[in-house]
Amino acid sequence: MINVPKGTKDALPSESYKWQYVEATLRKVADLYNAREIRTPVFEHTELFVRSIGDETDVVSKEMYTFEDKGGRSITLKPEGTAPVARSFIENSLDALSLPLKMYYITPCFRYERPQAGRLREFHQFGIEVYGATTPYLDLDCISLAYNALLSLGLKGIVLRLNSIGCPKCRKEYTNALKEYFKSRLNEMCSTCKDRFERNPLRLLDCKSPICKEIGLGAPKITEYLCDDCKAHHEKLCQLLNDHGIPYVIDQNIVRGLDYYTRTVFEFVTTELGAQGTVCGGGRYDNLIASMGGKQTGCVGFAMGLERLIMLMEAQNVDFGRRYPDVYIMSQSAEYVDYCMKLVNVLRNNGISADTEMSGKSLKAQFKYADKINANYGIVIGESEINSQTIKIKKLSDGTEKEINIADLSEYLLKNI
Repeated sequence: MINVPKGTKDALPSESYKWQYVEATLRKVADLYNAREIRTPVFEHTELFVRSIGDETDVVSKEMYTFEDKGGRSITLKPEGTAPVARSFIENSLDALSLPLKMYYITPCFRYERPQAGRLREFHQFGIEVYGATTPYLDLDCISLAYNALLSLGLKGIVLRLNSIGCPKCRKEYTNALKEYFKSRLNEMCSTCKDRFERNPLRLLDCKSPICKEIGLGAPKITEYLCDDCKAHHEKLCQLLNDHGIPYVIDQNIVRGLDYYTRTVFEFVTTELGAQGTVCGGGRYDNLIASMGGKQTGCVGFAMGLERLIMLMEAQNVDFGRRYPDVYIMSQSAEYVDYCMKLVNVLRNNGISADTEMSGKSLKAQFKYADKINANYGIVIGESEINSQTIKIKKLSDGTEKEINIADLSEYLLKNI
């Protein structure tokens, strides 16, 4: 038997309704904010991610699924959604459209990591990308969209954590200060942090090792190194969040492992998923488009992992609004199956979810099947029903019955489902 690859998971029919509910809810919220969907390929040229994310990041150096195609080109399954959208923005001259431009995506992503709860090698993201302005108002709009999306999914206990990592100018001074602070304690830190010390000093603040976290408590704070513009941007955003009633906590340990982030960074976190408590991460990346060959363009966005969202919703017993068949039509014997099929087709054409027996089950087995699929109503069709053109429709949850004309069945169900 061939099994599913490690780090991937099937969305079975018994679970897929949860995905459909989450995706439909997220699309509805995005539409309220005037965001439009963009779909990019599952794979891109490897250079795109090396250039945008940074060849010294963990994503590029350790986690990407990269291969050579038959034409000798280096191809990578996308590890995240932002860089492909940025590539499309430049390639298709989307800056010629009215800006700001808001786009969203729902896409699979791929990273070679150790599989664990809430973290798979193939995972799915909902993301927002907003192009065309550098003001903190766009930061607010983006954070507000994420906040309302999480509320719309019925989630509770979500906390917004906010920070600013400044611009390249002030961040350079800060990273130098971090290295100066950590170098005397580097021998006590984990091997990952020793590697990050030269490649990406900001990530030293992000380590989950208890020893590294304790050492990091006394590290310099980024707010002490923000330039006047970055400080003003951050303070204005905090004021806007207060004005709009979006609660937040300043967390100066929030950093980003991807090179394109500037100024605002944020996360929505929960304590209900253990180590994988971040359900949404985002921020501002005003230099991304220019670094990829486009014009200097303000950008802000975020991504949510759908697997983690669903895990959290399950933990909080959120109602996914599962869809069941409105009616199941049963045949007294095989000679009436043709009639049942025609009746089912009429109901479906009227927007009613209907199914019928097609595999030769006995009437008793058909009733059991109707219960298993949680059909709302059951109808038995036999000679007398066809001759009289009247049926008894049974509510399967409580057994109550009502006799109606077959011609009135669609109207009855539309009023009662």
